[in-house]
Amino acid sequence: MLKRRSFLALGTVSALAFGAPAMAQSSANAVRASSPGGVLTVEMATDNDGRPTYSVSRLGRPVVEASWLGFLLTDAPMLERNMTLSAARPVTVDETWEQPWGERRYVRNHYNEWRVSFVEKTALGRRFDVVWRLYDDGLGFRYEFPEQDGLKTVRIGAELTEFNLAEDGEAWWIPAWEWNREEYLYNRTRIDAVGSAQTPMTVRGDSGLHVSIHEAALIDYAGMNLRRAERLKFRAQLTPGLTNAAVERQAPFHTPWRTLQISDTAAGLVESSLILNLNEPNKLGDVSWFKPMKYVGVWWEMHLELKSWASGPKHGATTENAIKHVDFAARHGFGGVLVEGWNKGWDGDWFGNGADYSFTETYPDFDIERVTAHARSKGVQLIGHHETGGNAYHYEQQMEAGFALYQRLGMHSVKTGYVADAGGARVAAPGGGSVMAWHESQPLAQHHMRVIEAAAKHQIAVNAHEPFKDTGLRRTYPNMITREGARGMEFSAWGQPGNPPEHEANLVFTRLLAGPMDYTPGIFGMETRSPGGIQTTWAKQLALYVVIYSPLQMAADLLVHYEANPGPFQFIKDVPVDWAETRVLNGEIGDFVTIARKDRNSDVWALGAVTDEHPRSLAAPLTFLDAGRRYRAEIYRDGPDADYRGKREDIVIEQREVTAADTLTLNLAPGGGQAIRFVPLGRKPR
Repeated sequence: MLKRRSFLALGTVSALAFGAPAMAQSSANAVRASSPGGVLTVEMATDNDGRPTYSVSRLGRPVVEASWLGFLLTDAPMLERNMTLSAARPVTVDETWEQPWGERRYVRNHYNEWRVSFVEKTALGRRFDVVWRLYDDGLGFRYEFPEQDGLKTVRIGAELTEFNLAEDGEAWWIPAWEWNREEYLYNRTRIDAVGSAQTPMTVRGDSGLHVSIHEAALIDYAGMNLRRAERLKFRAQLTPGLTNAAVERQAPFHTPWRTLQISDTAAGLVESSLILNLNEPNKLGDVSWFKPMKYVGVWWEMHLELKSWASGPKHGATTENAIKHVDFAARHGFGGVLVEGWNKGWDGDWFGNGADYSFTETYPDFDIERVTAHARSKGVQLIGHHETGGNAYHYEQQMEAGFALYQRLGMHSVKTGYVADAGGARVAAPGGGSVMAWHESQPLAQHHMRVIEAAAKHQIAVNAHEPFKDTGLRRTYPNMITREGARGMEFSAWGQPGNPPEHEANLVFTRLLAGPMDYTPGIFGMETRSPGGIQTTWAKQLALYVVIYSPLQMAADLLVHYEANPGPFQFIKDVPVDWAETRVLNGEIGDFVTIARKDRNSDVWALGAVTDEHPRSLAAPLTFLDAGRRYRAEIYRDGPDADYRGKREDIVIEQREVTAADTLTLNLAPGGGQAIRFVPLGRKPR
């Protein structure tokens, strides 16, 4: 196997090796293969009725016990029994590719690919393959339907994929099929108390083994939820389509990858690149027109009801207010300004409707030409905003014109929104007109792909809110930069209740395993419309810039709060947003986490640590720093009286000199955190 690495250009393969890892056939109807290091082993078989099954073990211990595979079709007999099995020899791939932006610059993609074929023993003779990619830290498998006379159009009513967990334990999950899409607080229950859950769902077995179930590379297919069928057994539950078929595709095609990230520790889940690696390489080529950046915006003041999206005396998106934000951004080194409510359509019934929106016409009190010209003169970009009210049908008729306008004005990113009840999105009907659909149905998957491709043509990056779930497509379409897809900071402005102290420590090990999140941290004004206000300390707000990854990071608070507090605001100004490396130093789901990241454009490191409602003292070894080099640690920590229930503003800002040989003790207050910036002193040792 080649082990030499050479980083030549974006997406360059550094090492590609094809081998023949051992594959043992245990019986006439069972085969198995393992990951490159032999950590994970998958066995595929057919039972006495010819049903395809799979099981997974890790270092000889069962992780997933025998689980069925197959499909119920809406216009043909089910595909789930009377199958014969055959398997190819695995192929080993070991490559390293470069992200144009990300939480790490270079990503190793080392796996064994294994193809197992199933053919019906009936006159129909239909067939499909199950393709595996086995990594030492997880796996993905997908169904592939070849071209065949007996199954030209595949209409899937239900996918019978199962995940029959071998070990009881705890689960962290949010419910599926509820009105508020993904925006729920995480439940922490025993595994056998889960109902229907969205993915990623993370479980920790009683032995301490961590498993996250999700999917990758979801294109032109329905989103997958998990329904607990019995005790520890979960079955895929596809989001409904426009007919009795959740998915309709023409063969040949393949499904998304069904994924399992598996680790001894919670930190190992976060450091895994499985979801990204299961996606195809960059299809857009050079995307240097998008630069990761921090931004401010005309936004938080609306959530506090100081301003409004709608026109009138409280309208937030005025020329004057936008220019004030542009000047602030330029003065403090921010790259962008988001302005929501600039376009016609916010008056009246827009929630779940969206039919009145124009994506090119401004309100009379907003001069978009003047504002963007002023921004360009200051080296700042406006960030566009396209709220659709969930009306994808209406949006598709105007989005090309909206993107063209943004491109002409020098705007390279847009925040989209789909605010509507789940199941209340609107898409084109097959016979003309429009019809309601689920947010993660196949028609919405098709819609979001049309949006990302149209945006790319105009050099626009997309930050989607109320989005389709993240499945790592940012590798293939790097203008799919970030998204919401969980309860963000806005819930702490008006939520009943707001986000509790453990929320961010839950997100790191659940939602954020799927990809970046536009969480909008950086709030210093702690009293809001939500009972209890912001349930964090100031130091935790700063730490979130490192802990919650996004290439587009908002300083979300009112400008007046930043101007009044230059000390803690300095960290927000200084912290990078694009990273060369990421290390998870410690963490437990919903309790605490410490993450260190290295700036892609310098030798600066940043560290963020957050806790739940409990105070903690965490050890942070600085072994990630360059050995033999001195650093100035710029520390922003909870003060002695800090507490999310009281003195949230109590923060200590100090400096000390450190090296890689040091271990810091991070004392976190209840609901608190700590943020540190490590600045090299002197030259890097050879």
